[in-house]
Amino acid sequence: MAYLEFHHVSITYSRRLWDGTVSRLPAVQDVSFSVDKGETLGIAGESGSGKSTLAMASLRLLPHHTMVSGDITIQGTDIGSLNWGKLRALRWTQESIIFQGAMSSLNPVQTVGEQIEEALKIHVLQQPQYASSKARASRVGELLTDVDLPRSKRHAYPHELSGGQRQRIMIAMALACSPELIIADEPTTALDVIVQAQILELLKRLVHERGLALVMITHDLSVLADTCEHIMVMKEGRIVETGDSKQVMVAPKHPYTRKLASAFPVIGDMNSRLSLPAYTAPDAPGARDPRGWPNATKTENPQAPADGTARDAPLFQLSHVGVDFGTGRSSMHAVDDVTLDIFPHEIIVLVGQSGSGKSTLARTILGLQRPTRGTIGYEGGQFPVGGELKALHKRVQYVLQDPSASLNPKQSVYELVAEGPRIFREGNEDQSVRRALETAGLSPAQDYLDVLPQELSGGQRQRVVIAGALALSPSYLIADEPVASLDASARADILALFLRFKHEFGMGSFIITHDLGLAWNIADRVIVMHQGRIIEDGPAQRVLLHPQDDYTKKLLSVVPSKIAGDN
Repeated sequence: MAYLEFHHVSITYSRRLWDGTVSRLPAVQDVSFSVDKGETLGIAGESGSGKSTLAMASLRLLPHHTMVSGDITIQGTDIGSLNWGKLRALRWTQESIIFQGAMSSLNPVQTVGEQIEEALKIHVLQQPQYASSKARASRVGELLTDVDLPRSKRHAYPHELSGGQRQRIMIAMALACSPELIIADEPTTALDVIVQAQILELLKRLVHERGLALVMITHDLSVLADTCEHIMVMKEGRIVETGDSKQVMVAPKHPYTRKLASAFPVIGDMNSRLSLPAYTAPDAPGARDPRGWPNATKTENPQAPADGTARDAPLFQLSHVGVDFGTGRSSMHAVDDVTLDIFPHEIIVLVGQSGSGKSTLARTILGLQRPTRGTIGYEGGQFPVGGELKALHKRVQYVLQDPSASLNPKQSVYELVAEGPRIFREGNEDQSVRRALETAGLSPAQDYLDVLPQELSGGQRQRVVIAGALALSPSYLIADEPVASLDASARADILALFLRFKHEFGMGSFIITHDLGLAWNIADRVIVMHQGRIIEDGPAQRVLLHPQDDYTKKLLSVVPSKIAGDN
C-alpha cells in the first residue's frame, strides 16, 4: 500500500451563471497514481491541465461546490470520509503543501517566525513536545537552519526577504510538523536560475535525509527531471504519459510531452535558436501592413553583425550611469558605472539574478528613475525632459512584469488597451485598439473587447499588456520578465511575437529576464548584470556558448545546456 493513492479520481467544478443555470467544468478525468515514502513524483502540464486541482483534492482544499468521485487515500485512509477534526490533524502532520507564490501565501503583517510557529501551535495535541513557547522557538530555529537561512530571519516580515528566501520560509512551514508527504506546487516559479537551483537542491536533500514522499507540480519538465524519479504528464485533466524521468525527457512518447520538452530550450541546440512557432497573421485590414506603424521602419530580418557592432546609430547611449538608493552609510549602488549603447533594430536580452539592477536600469533608460551620476543620450542628442519625455514614452513603450498586477481587473480589454491613445489624444481610438489586439495575437479583436482580465488565461493577459504598448505604434519595446510564470505554449507564443515585431516591423526590444533559455531563443545580443554592473556584453551565441566571466559561467552551470550535458 502506497502512502498517497488516487484511484479513478474525477473532479468537476460547478458555477452558477447569471441566468440561474449551473455550468460544470471537468478539471480531472479518471486519474490514478500513487507515491510512497522516499519516492519523488513530478506532475507536468500547462495551466488548466488539472495539476493543482489534484494537489488541493489530496488535502480537501477544493471549493465546496466541487464534485469529487473516486478514492483518495493517505496511508489507506479515505480522506473523503474524515470529519473536520481528523482532517485538520492530518494536514501539516501527515501531508503538507508548499503553495505557489510565496509572497501571496505569507501573511504580510506577521513575522515569518510567527507563521512557522503557527502550525506547531495548531497541532500541539499531535506533537505535545512543542507545547511550550521555548520548544517552539527552538523548533523554528532548527527549521530555518534546515532551509539554509540564518535564525535571525525569524524576526523578518515577508517583504524584507528576497523571493528565494520567502520560498525557503514556505518550505520550513511545510516541514514544521514533520510530515511524511510534501506537495510542492510550482515552488520555483519566477525565481532566478541560481535560487531555483538552490531550492531544488534543498528539496532533494530533504527527501534523501528524511525519506519524505515528494510530489512536485510544474509546467517545466527540466525542473522535474532534475528533482524527481518519475514524471506524470497531464493534459486537459487526463494523464497522457508516465515514466522514468530520464525516459520522459529524452524519449517522450506522447506529442504533448514532446511539445512540453521542446518549449524550454537547451542552450546550444540550434534547433531552438530563433525558430519559435510561426505566427499566422489574421485576415484583418492592416494587420501585417507596416504602414500601420508610423514610428517604425520596416526592415528585412534586421540582424546585429557577428562581431557585435550594429548598422544603425544607437537609440540610447549610456555613459558611466549609476543609480543609488538610500543615503550615507545605508546607500546602495543599484546600478553602478554602466556604459552601454542600445541599437534600434536588435533584440537585447538583459540577464542576471534578482537584485542585480536589471529593472532599475530599464526604468532609468525610460526616464522613470533619475540617474545619480553619468549621462544618457537619446537618438544622438541629450536625454529629453519635460514634454519631450512624453514623446519618448510614445515611441519607446514599457511592457510591465506580471500582467495580473498591472491590469485593472475592473476594466475591459478595450479600456485597458485604449488608455495610451487617450492619454496621447490619438485619433481613431477604436482602430488603434483593434489593430494592437490583432498584432498581439488576440484575434479576432472583436471577441476580446468586452472581456475582463480575470476571464483570460495568463498568456492572453500578457498579450493584452503587449497590445497596450503597441496601441501607440512604438518603434521600440522594453519588456520586464514578459514570460515569467507562463506555461510552455504561452511562453513560446509570446516570444514569437518579439521575433515577429523585429522581422516584420524592424522593432527592436530590450528584454529583462533571469531565463537564459529565453536569451538563447530570441536574443541578438546578451548583456549580463551582477551587483549593478555589466560584466559581459556580446552576441548571444558567444556569451551563452563561450562565456568569459566567471559569474556568467555560474549562471549557465545551473541551466540545461548541451555543454553541461556533455560533461
